[in-house]
Amino acid sequence: MIGRRSDLPLAKDSTGRFLPLLVALMVFLSAVAVAGVIVLEGMIHRWDRDVAGTLTVQVTPAAGNPAESARLTDERVNAAIAVLQATPGVASSRALPKDELLALLQPWLGSMELLRDLPLPRLVDVTLDQRAHVDVDALALKVGSVPGASLDDHRVWLSRLIAMSRTIEWLAMGALALISAVTSATVIYATRTGMEVHREVIDVLHLVGAQDDYVARQFADRAFTLGLRGGALGLALAIPAFVAVSQAGRRLEGGFVPDLSLPVYGWALVMALPLVAAFLAMMTARITVHGTLSRLP
Repeated sequence: MIGRRSDLPLAKDSTGRFLPLLVALMVFLSAVAVAGVIVLEGMIHRWDRDVAGTLTVQVTPAAGNPAESARLTDERVNAAIAVLQATPGVASSRALPKDELLALLQPWLGSMELLRDLPLPRLVDVTLDQRAHVDVDALALKVGSVPGASLDDHRVWLSRLIAMSRTIEWLAMGALALISAVTSATVIYATRTGMEVHREVIDVLHLVGAQDDYVARQFADRAFTLGLRGGALGLALAIPAFVAVSQAGRRLEGGFVPDLSLPVYGWALVMALPLVAAFLAMMTARITVHGTLSRLP
């Protein structure tokens, strides 16, 4: 398709000079949308894998002097663990040591030394047996009978988080569809303009026996070349942006931002976008030419 002989002087007209720039912009935006969907899907999978089948029991510190408070709080934690261990379907329950709790809070609250003096709540990590059904509401009532203890079901906020993420994914897919529609509309306009400019040459080709498909192929080849050129430019702009965002995320400490790097299949999809854009431009140009010629007298 590239460099194939053409009887139409398409390379010399300016009807499609802005097409590569527009395709470059569309490929860049498509790459951002595709990368965003892939990264978001990976985050949803990790959230679901890490949180599914787990609960957390929070035990507030008891009142009193530090020694008395620590003793009463430990008794509350042990009582909550006893309730959990007596519940069918609970695979394990473990009280988080203070050092582990401090490590979780450090990115949010700062220095470990300052945190050691604070009356922090105790946390119990609960793992459910995936093969058993556990009535979480009933378990929450049992745990709530222990003074200062409450059960946190991660599925509530996880379901909301996943629902929000799915909405963003659908918006990204809608953006991809809109980008494809705008690209096709631009190719249609450029192709029809080129046909008007070269109307006399097309008539001469018909007089000497050229078929509509022969004319359509030449416009399609030109659209493919321009689309591939613009797609390569858009990809060249997208790759440094992805690398910069990924490196910026890695420099952040404390795990505030998840891994933003693309997996191998994600890079494969992004790298294929220029070719997809070129084929979209080619097929749009071919269909446009056939449709326009079929309406001519």
